[in-house]
Amino acid sequence: MRARRQALGLSQEQLAARAGIGRSYVTDIETGIRNVALWTIVRLATALGTAPSALLGEVDRLPVWQEHSGG
Repeated sequence: MRARRQALGLSQEQLAARAGIGRSYVTDIETGIRNVALWTIVRLATALGTAPSALLGEVDRLPVWQEHSGG
């Protein structure tokens, strides 16, 4: 998500405004601190002009996933 946001030249605050969520929530999502509801994924994907599946494909690169998957 961070790479897509940065490629679009959006700040976390701008993405949060487009998706209707708080900036700190975007930060927590990007760092893997928060679990995200499916509806939030849809909102973020829409704000980034991409498919929800594109964001879900990034999950395996999050530090928290690597800790739990042994990777």
